[in-house]
Amino acid sequence: MNFLRGVMGGPSAGPQPSGADTIQKLCDRVASSTLLDDRRDAVRALKALSKKYRLEVGIQAMEHLVHVLQTDRSDSEIIGYALDTLYNVISNDLEEEEQEENSPKQGDDLGSQFTEIFIKQPENVTLLLTLVEEFDFHVRWPGVKLLTSLLKQQGPQVQQIILVSPMGVSRLMDLLADSREVIRNDGVLLLQQLTKSNAAIQKIVAFENAFERLLDIVTEEGNSDGGIVVEDCLLLLQNLLKNNNSNQNFFKEGSYIQRMKPWFEVGDDNCGWSAQKVTNLHLMLQLVRVLVSPTNPPGATTSCQKAMFHCGLLQQLCTILMATGVPADILTETINTVSEVIRGCQMNQDYFASVNAPSNPPRPAIVVLLMSMVNERQPFVLRCAVLYCFQCFLYKNHKGQGEIVSTLLPSTIDATGSSVSAGQLLCGGLFSTDSLSNWCAAVALAHALQENAALKEQLLRVQLATSIGNPPVSLLQQCTNILSQGSKVQTRVGLLMLLCTWLSNCSIAVTHFLHNPANVPFLTGQIAENLGEEEQLVQGLCALLLGISIYYNDNSLENYRKEKLKQLIEKRIGRENFVEKLGFISKHELYSRAAQKPQPGFSSPEHMMFDHEFTKLVKELEGVISKAIYKSSEKDKKEEEVKKTLEQHDNIVTHYKKVIREQDQELEELKQQVSTLKSQNEQLQVTVTQQVSQIQQHKDQYNLLKVQLGKDTQHHNSHGDTLQMNGIQLEEVSKLREELEDWRNRHEQLQGQLKEKDAVIENLKSLQVEMGTEQSSQLSSSRGMEHSAELQKELELLRTQIQLQAAEISKLQTENQKLQATNTAIDPALGASGAVASRSSEKEGRLLQELGELQSEVKALSEEKASLQQQLDSSSSTVAILQDGKSKLQQEVAEAKKEQDDLLVLLADQDQKLSALRSKLKDLGMPVEDEDDIESGDQADEDEDGDEEEQD
Repeated sequence: MNFLRGVMGGPSAGPQPSGADTIQKLCDRVASSTLLDDRRDAVRALKALSKKYRLEVGIQAMEHLVHVLQTDRSDSEIIGYALDTLYNVISNDLEEEEQEENSPKQGDDLGSQFTEIFIKQPENVTLLLTLVEEFDFHVRWPGVKLLTSLLKQQGPQVQQIILVSPMGVSRLMDLLADSREVIRNDGVLLLQQLTKSNAAIQKIVAFENAFERLLDIVTEEGNSDGGIVVEDCLLLLQNLLKNNNSNQNFFKEGSYIQRMKPWFEVGDDNCGWSAQKVTNLHLMLQLVRVLVSPTNPPGATTSCQKAMFHCGLLQQLCTILMATGVPADILTETINTVSEVIRGCQMNQDYFASVNAPSNPPRPAIVVLLMSMVNERQPFVLRCAVLYCFQCFLYKNHKGQGEIVSTLLPSTIDATGSSVSAGQLLCGGLFSTDSLSNWCAAVALAHALQENAALKEQLLRVQLATSIGNPPVSLLQQCTNILSQGSKVQTRVGLLMLLCTWLSNCSIAVTHFLHNPANVPFLTGQIAENLGEEEQLVQGLCALLLGISIYYNDNSLENYRKEKLKQLIEKRIGRENFVEKLGFISKHELYSRAAQKPQPGFSSPEHMMFDHEFTKLVKELEGVISKAIYKSSEKDKKEEEVKKTLEQHDNIVTHYKKVIREQDQELEELKQQVSTLKSQNEQLQVTVTQQVSQIQQHKDQYNLLKVQLGKDTQHHNSHGDTLQMNGIQLEEVSKLREELEDWRNRHEQLQGQLKEKDAVIENLKSLQVEMGTEQSSQLSSSRGMEHSAELQKELELLRTQIQLQAAEISKLQTENQKLQATNTAIDPALGASGAVASRSSEKEGRLLQELGELQSEVKALSEEKASLQQQLDSSSSTVAILQDGKSKLQQEVAEAKKEQDDLLVLLADQDQKLSALRSKLKDLGMPVEDEDDIESGDQADEDEDGDEEEQD
């Protein structure tokens, strides 16, 4: 007891021992004492001295304390004291008094040094993990605090030890389920340190159901109205989700995004924004942004954006955006969050375009935000957030771009001026006196034209009224006018970025720009001058704008063709100097900052020079323009030809793509047909196998019947043979009857045709007799020719039919002979079996009668055939006689035609002689009547004779 009094500072008569001596004695007691109570008292004393004498206790007692943790685990009290002592030695969370005595640098060094000593033996960390599993509060809580301190001092090393230890992370996950809030809250802090910058541990913690437990804690604590525990849980969630695509996907698929919606149900509570609530809501908004960050894979970001829209989270954020009484930093972060939730997602962008502010009359949220952006009295951070929101709204949104540009076109401008449009606000900011508003409006308008050549052409139609009485000026001309007036650097940089974006990949805009004769001299003058560092950025942008005017020039203006502009650069500036000035842009420090991320992150308004999307344009065009300056016109022509060929190639490729798609569709259809045919084939095979089995059964039955029939008598066999022969004869007789009917019908048809031919021949004979005169000979010959041609055709048909009939009759005769042969073969069999079956003899008699009738009919047919052949021969002879007469008549007609032609020639000669004689008589003065007068006189005489006859 005296020893303890001396250690604890009690009264003593002798000299007081130093702290190092006391600690040495306590360590000896811990190491050598056999009684547990003595060791417990010594460890308690070391704990009391560990804060004041941190260095001494750490150096002398650490090994003994670790030994106590290994050997005295049955006593929770001594274990708790040992853990507390180690925590005091390793931790840098000193009290204010200790911080005054010891410098922070010394504390940091001590903590990291003692931690390094402790973790040299990985078993020590594994021992702590086993102690944390103990449910006793006096063991578990100090163990959690000690592990947290170790992770703070030497995080990566301790993380690796815990990762390789069996069930190391799972043991620590049980802390979140502890019913004691102190241990649970310190467990959250421990997991915060454990999951820092370690993707493997983050995945393990996430799959150990950390999301469910943490969201439950946030809900239990009151969401955004909760205390610091909510803040710690949100920080842990950020550690698990940030830059971890696997955990983000797991969070989305686990439907945890839907559980975030109640966090943002804040309402219009003007007096309920405590400092902790602002912090919590700020972290909640950052957590949403982690899920939809532009640095995430595009597919993961899009799926999270859609989930936020479907669960109503985006609508809730827009409600906060338009609410009143929201603190400025929360409003700014909400704008940034909404920006990334809608960025590149058409569905979310369309919804945001439909959001209206609760004003009278209601205005679109975009217009309200733009009013804040161009208002110089608004905070700089808020204006940057609005610009970012507008950029995200237009990112890959051609529909939104068209709506913004349409508010600038003359046909859509509100003449009454009752409502302010987005285009009017942008133009107002573009030409205001505030340089920051100029820059923001120029960048916003450039995003409205990004990758949209049609809108670049539409914007050329915009006309601005500068002053009363002066004609309107185009927006392009006004931008170049302000640029040439020498305004602030920030304003000129913004206008140059707008012009470069506008003219790139739009030859019509380049032509409009070059049509103003003052633009090219201004740009060359700016580039050629040697100005200070502040103006170098403007010079680089002027070089870029001039290079765009060359690269996208379609040579429609004679004075500003590509080659002439290159010659101008070579004379006024120099190619090397031009390329050097062009390189000023990418070498600028602010350019590299803007190229890092899409969100504008500027520390002050003076640093607001470059836009993220514009840096991509510079990167794309810098090398191309440099090459274009050094190329000749021939190379330009070659490039144009190459472009044309590439376009043709693209057209061919698209055509073949269409063909391939059609072929793919056909293949799919054929595959479906093949599959259906396969199924049908399988069904048919099944039916075939069934039928084969049935046939086999029938064959077996037939074989059995044959065996049974073989045992019967010869009488039955002979009787069966006769029946079978009789059946064959009946079938043959029926066939012969059918054939006879066919022959009869054909015979009747032939007789009718022969009668028609006889009538035709008689007509021909009568016509031949009637041919007497020359005039009738022509008609008769033509008719005879026609009839003879028809007759020849019909005779040919008759011959072919008769030949076919002859062949069929010969076939019938052969079949008759066969039938007779079979009949002769049947006769002895019938005689042998006549006594056996009377019915078969009767049938035979009938068959014989029918056969006789058939033979007689066949003979009649052969006789008819012979008569037909004779008639055919006679008709052919008459046809030959008619043909001879026809040829004679044709000769006579030809001679008559010749005589008529000669007569006509003589008449023509006579008419010519008569006309010559009349002309001679007229020349001699003799009265001569014309042919018309003679014909009219003859007609009059005929009329008078006719009248006299009527009177008579």
